[in-house]
Amino acid sequence: MKNLGNLMKQAQQMQAKMAEMQEKMAETEVTGGAGGGMVSVTMNGKFDLKTIKIDPSLVDPAEVEMLEDLILAAFNDAKVKVEAATQEEMSKLTGGLSLPPGFKMPF
Repeated sequence: MKNLGNLMKQAQQMQAKMAEMQEKMAETEVTGGAGGGMVSVTMNGKFDLKTIKIDPSLVDPAEVEMLEDLILAAFNDAKVKVEAATQEEMSKLTGGLSLPPGFKMPF
């Protein structure tokens, strides 16, 4: 029964660390870019889009579709960076413990 108590204590500690990590990620901002830096977006760890920067040379009514594609590419670049940062923080939290594919934390 002592092992169960230790296991519960470890689970509570991990849960507290998870909450702390989620707070840290919410404050983390990453910037993704496209078009050689002509379009960039910044988002936080909750995937909230914070800023969009567009090079003025891109604003041409005939190029709206290209601009839309660049914004989408920049947003997706930032999202990939947030996911990588989250994975890195999760790895620190779990001490390198490899979780099964598709296993999401917190539960």
